[in-house]
Amino acid sequence: MTEQSKQLIKSTSGIRGVVGNGLDPVLVTQYGCAFGTLLKRGTVVIGRDSRPSGEMVKAAVISGLISVGIDVIDIGIVPTPTVEIAVKKLKAAGGICVTASHNPAQWNALKFFSKSGEFITAEEYSALDAIFNGQAFSYQPVGKLGRISTQTGWADKHIAMTLAVKAVQKAAIRKRRFKVVVDAINSAGSYALPALLEKLNAKVYRINCDGDGNFVHEPEPTPKNLARLGREVKRRKADLGMACDPDADRLALVDEHGRPISEEYSLTIAVQEVLRSRKGATVINLSTSKATADVAGAMGSTVHYSKVGESNVVAMMRQKKAVIGGEGNGGVIYPDFHAGRDSLIAAALTLSALSRKKQSLSELVGTFPGYYSIKGKASLPSDFTDRLSRFESMVESLIGPATTDRRDGLRFDFATGWLQIRSSNTEPIFRVIVETSQASMTETIYNKVLEFFRQ
Repeated sequence: MTEQSKQLIKSTSGIRGVVGNGLDPVLVTQYGCAFGTLLKRGTVVIGRDSRPSGEMVKAAVISGLISVGIDVIDIGIVPTPTVEIAVKKLKAAGGICVTASHNPAQWNALKFFSKSGEFITAEEYSALDAIFNGQAFSYQPVGKLGRISTQTGWADKHIAMTLAVKAVQKAAIRKRRFKVVVDAINSAGSYALPALLEKLNAKVYRINCDGDGNFVHEPEPTPKNLARLGREVKRRKADLGMACDPDADRLALVDEHGRPISEEYSLTIAVQEVLRSRKGATVINLSTSKATADVAGAMGSTVHYSKVGESNVVAMMRQKKAVIGGEGNGGVIYPDFHAGRDSLIAAALTLSALSRKKQSLSELVGTFPGYYSIKGKASLPSDFTDRLSRFESMVESLIGPATTDRRDGLRFDFATGWLQIRSSNTEPIFRVIVETSQASMTETIYNKVLEFFRQ
């Protein structure tokens, strides 16, 4: 196996790779050593999703941490946002979640968090990687090795904190007695998401909630992967379906007719619900539907765009003092709760909106501005940067006059919509998003973009 064939992706989202083909125990242990060396002292909270390699990767990173004198609290299989919450509540020096998020089962990853329970910054990641590359680890003698302890119950603490959020209309939700089908892809949300809904007096029907790491369909909660959830919603005559990704920081929805709706609308719903009672700015990333910006703008909120990635969104939310934000992949960030994507708060805000408006999910979504979008991806060519530059030089022949944003790949805003092309932070692919006011126009532009990059 050549180095060139190995798949390892590094970004502020952490290190991510295919187990046995880029991600191995030696590398993971050394990143544990590097993170502990960066922190110097203190405790690190560790959690993981349920994918098959999780125990191996967790053991390796813990070995690295304790070798440089860092204590570890292992909180087990929990959603990524639960780790973030535990870091802050325990006043830990940092946290690590062992999860490759939406990637297939052969992938795994380390997500690194600072003492604030937020993703480490780009500067902190650069310092971490410099320590790793220089192999400059602060190994400790036997008497100063870190210690390992375990704590359970953090998912329940997360649920209780979600229920305590003022914006969650608990009484109204309980009165509606929702029927909800949940698909947690047999991973970290298998307990937490259904348990939260049951605390809100919902009748919950579970599919793929065994927590055994058996990803029975592609794990990313996009509409094409939610066919069974849709069928179960119809069969059960449920009010809606909810799906999360393996680390349960993203939420996707299926309406009462069994139709998967765009994961974009999880954020749109949350933004509208929060801005109803809170005035302030909204931050979304450059890959998010214009529907969310339109809804926020109509409610008097100033909308700011960040680069893709939770750490980038959170940094801008702090800068702009935003009251709500997130990413159009179902990642809702409500800073009054905690500064991270969280499927539990997204689910609670969704039910709050439906209860308050006394609407079905399809009726609520029908009130949002209507745009037609296609999100696609393709393998990343070695000359991607050159191709991107060539595309920029001819793009106006395709879409007409446009404004260009170069912060994250290329985004072009034109009279009837927008287009973005960017390399992924989490996979060896590039992503293409086209959104316009007409379905045929969106499809035409999308096909021409892919045709250009496949030449």
